[in-house]
Amino acid sequence: MVGGEEALRRALDLLAAGDWQHAHAIVQEHTSPLAAWLHGIVHTLEGDMENAQYWYRKADRVFRGAEGVQEEIAAARHRMQDEPAR
Repeated sequence: MVGGEEALRRALDLLAAGDWQHAHAIVQEHTSPLAAWLHGIVHTLEGDMENAQYWYRKADRVFRGAEGVQEEIAAARHRMQDEPAR
């Protein structure tokens, strides 16, 4: 789904810029593991760690907390370059 992949790329750019509110509007419309991961990043940036942990579990990712959020954004960007969203 090209539109979904493009939307998630946009959400990732927004997350990198710190705009979790607009990124949230995008990721909540998608159901892929990548979208769940980005959703977890959204809630980490928001400061809602309990909700972030929920989305990390749905994405089958280890939750690294607020201190790891920039590395998570970089890792998600790397993942999107290596494999399209499903």
